[in-house]
Amino acid sequence: MGVLIRKHRGVVIFTGIAKLAVIMLVVSLASSFIDTIWAIYLEGLLKNISLVSFFSAFLTVVSFASCFFIIPLVEKHNKSKLFMLSLFFIAISYFLFMINKNLYFFIALASLLTLFTALRASSFGIIIRDRSGKRQLSRNEGIMYTFFNIAWVIGPLIAGYLADAYGIPLVFGISSVFIFLSLIIFRISKINDANIKKRSDTKLLKNFLDFFKNKNRIKAYIISGGANLWWILIYLYMPIYIIQHNLGDIWIGYFLFAVAVPLILFEYPASKLAGRIGFKKMFKIGFLSVAIVSFSCFFISNIYIILGLLVLGSIGISMVEPTTEAYFFDILKTKGEESRYYSIYNTTIDANHFVGKFLAGALLLFAPFKAVFLFFAFFMFLYFLLAFRIKEVKEYMKGMQRGS
Repeated sequence: MGVLIRKHRGVVIFTGIAKLAVIMLVVSLASSFIDTIWAIYLEGLLKNISLVSFFSAFLTVVSFASCFFIIPLVEKHNKSKLFMLSLFFIAISYFLFMINKNLYFFIALASLLTLFTALRASSFGIIIRDRSGKRQLSRNEGIMYTFFNIAWVIGPLIAGYLADAYGIPLVFGISSVFIFLSLIIFRISKINDANIKKRSDTKLLKNFLDFFKNKNRIKAYIISGGANLWWILIYLYMPIYIIQHNLGDIWIGYFLFAVAVPLILFEYPASKLAGRIGFKKMFKIGFLSVAIVSFSCFFISNIYIILGLLVLGSIGISMVEPTTEAYFFDILKTKGEESRYYSIYNTTIDANHFVGKFLAGALLLFAPFKAVFLFFAFFMFLYFLLAFRIKEVKEYMKGMQRGS
């Protein structure tokens, strides 16, 4: 409990990590609401699953470009202020989604929202890193992902019920309220990150090329995207698959709720275990297990069994998701590399999202829906093979255990 609360002069206080975990919880609740209904909302606008995939892929390109352009911004400005700015714009965007009915305005607003979401992720990630010691990083990442996944257990159930009973616009409105709430909590928590560089890296192409001059950073970049690729199957394609089988919006909530439960149970223990035994073993087991799950789903016709297998697949992802970012930070040589390379590292999310959305969408132009299971199984197996080639890192967290 000392990780989250401590006693100071007889008064119980929350640690900085505890405050960040609460903020993560509230922001993630809003995100889970949106992601629960996003694919169905897009299909209602675009009327075609491949168009849904291609538009989603377009947004990943916007996000990818955003990660480069915000590097000077992140380096030269207070991370806490940037985080609050991003939250404010995201909250306004969700509110406008609630009342907007114009497709072209939606496209423009979604593009701007994607930019500010990238800014939110980069600034918050660095805040967590700056408030963590070297040996506490994987543990603190595990805490963040635990609170993140608590939100993703609760959120889909709430969003699924609200969308089914009252319609999708209400889900956007409630998401906006939650983002504003997280902004208020962050502001009153007085969390400040003034890690500012006097000279920023404005040569965006050079930064990108320099990042990939180091083979360990390349491997960390590739393998870190594996979990993000997997979630495309879960959050973009499976909601549509569920609706195609006439199960109703509420079943999307049930499924996404169930998918998140293993993450809550296993991600924090997995992150601590990775610090002791090394990251390679966790990556191998995690990626191989989800590859087997996805491959098996291709041969099964019963949708309930498919949904159950994908829920079990979350056990494998729990070994990967909270450990990849900690692994990236652990292989960096200097603290100055964090601000310069972290935004570039985050583009692995967009690169893998693009693969999962655009290539799978193209596949669906001429193949049945179930072909996406083979598609994701193939890529998960590639990540499993890559895990044999990465540099081993152990944080040796023994000294931290006495205070945890």
